Amino acid sequence: MNERTKHELRRFPWQVQDSGQWLLVAAAGVLLVASVTQTVDDDHRDARVAVAFGVLIGFGELLRLSLPDDRESAPIATAGALGYALLIRVGSARLPQSAMHSAQQVVTVAAIGMIIGAVPHLAVGRPARVGGMAARLLAVAAVAFIFRPLAGTKVIDHYWGVALAVMASLVILALLVEAVLSALMRADEQRARFWVTLVDEMRVQLPLGAAVGASALLISFASEVMGLWALAVFTAPLLVTQVAFRRYSGIRATYLQTVRALAKVTEIGGYVETGHSERVSRLAVAIGRELGIHEPELLELEYAALMHDIGQLSLSDPIPGGATVLVSREDQDRIAELGAEVIQQAKVLGSVAEIVRRQNEPYRDIDFVPNEQVGEAGSPGPPLSSRIIRAANAFDDLVGGSFDPARATEAVHRLQLDTASEFDPRVVEALSRVVHRRSLIQL
Repeated sequence: MNERTKHELRRFPWQVQDSGQWLLVAAAGVLLVASVTQTVDDDHRDARVAVAFGVLIGFGELLRLSLPDDRESAPIATAGALGYALLIRVGSARLPQSAMHSAQQVVTVAAIGMIIGAVPHLAVGRPARVGGMAARLLAVAAVAFIFRPLAGTKVIDHYWGVALAVMASLVILALLVEAVLSALMRADEQRARFWVTLVDEMRVQLPLGAAVGASALLISFASEVMGLWALAVFTAPLLVTQVAFRRYSGIRATYLQTVRALAKVTEIGGYVETGHSERVSRLAVAIGRELGIHEPELLELEYAALMHDIGQLSLSDPIPGGATVLVSREDQDRIAELGAEVIQQAKVLGSVAEIVRRQNEPYRDIDFVPNEQVGEAGSPGPPLSSRIIRAANAFDDLVGGSFDPARATEAVHRLQLDTASEFDPRVVEALSRVVHRRSLIQL
C-alpha cells in the first residue's frame, strides 16, 4: 500500500471496507466441507449429470457480470445451480431417469463449479469476489435442502402444477436469500442502512433475477424430455440477456468517467484545488448514505457533487484556492447558475442541474420563513442533495487536502455554528459522524 493510498484511507475513513463477509464465507466453507464429506459416501451419484451442471456453473462464473455500484452477479451459474437443485428427472435414449442426487451433492457441485470458474479471474488479477460466491452458494443450498427430499415424492413426480408452484416459490426464496445477504454485506461495507441497501439490491437484481429464475425452471423441466441438451438450449437466452446488462453497465461506467473528466477541467484550469471535486463527491455520497438516500438519488448526488464548481470556468479571475465559501452570496449564486446552465446542455441531467443551481441556497431564509424549517416536504428550501453538497463543499473548502483531525473537527464545529441559517443541522450532524468515524480494522 503506497503513501497516497494510506493518506486517502485516513482522509476518508468511511471508505474502508471492514465487512462481515468473512463470516459469510466461513459459513459457506463449513457447509461445503460437510457436503463434500457426505457426497463421498453417497451411493446415488450420477457423475454424468453432475459434471454437466458443474461445467455450466463454472462457465457462468467465468462470465460473471459487473452491475452498477460495484455489484457482481453470475446469472448463468446461478441458473445452473438452481436447475440442478430442482432437477426431478433427466431424459435418456430410453426413459427419463429420476434424479436421485442429494442436497449435499448440489452444494458440492455448485461450489466446485464456482471455484473453477473464479480461477481465471484470479489469474488475470481480478478480485475473487468470495463474498458474492458465498451468498450464491448459500441461496442454492437453501433451495437444495428443502427440495431434494421432496424430489422423489409422489406429489412432485405426478402433479406438475404442484411441482411448478413449489419450485417457483423456492426460486423466489433463493433470490431473496441472495439479495438479503448481499444487502447485509453492502450495508456493513458502506456503513449504510440495511433496509435502504436491501431495497436498492432488490431493485437492481429484480430484472435479472426474473430471467435467472425462469431459466432455472425451464432447465429443470426440459431436462426430462431433452436430457442434458436443455442446459445449452435454455442458457442461450440468459446469455443474450447478460450481454444486454453488460452493455448497460459499460455505458453507465463510461458516463461516470465522462463526468469525472469534465470535473477535472476546473482543476486543470487552476480554479479549484487538485482533488477538490473528487473529495466533495465522496464526502457527499457518504453523507447521503448516512441519511438513507437510495442509489438512484445517490448517483445524481455524485454527478452534481463532481460538477458543482463547473460554473467557476466563467470567472475572469479564479477564486484563491477555489473556496467559494469565502466569497459573497451573489458570486456563489452566479457560479451555481452558470454551472447549472452548462450541465443543462447535456439534456439528460436536468435533475443534476437543479441540484447544482440550488446548492448555495441557505437552509433557512429567516427573512421570509422565520419559524419554519425550510427544506422539508412542502417547504421552499433547497433539495436535500443541494444541502448535502453545500455542507460537503464548505467542509472541503475549510480543510482541503489536509489530514489533520484537529482541522477537520474545527471545520465541522464552524459549520455547526451556522446551522441556524445556512446549513441543514441533519446534514451537518451526518457529516460529523462520517468525518469522525473510525474503521473497525487497523490499517
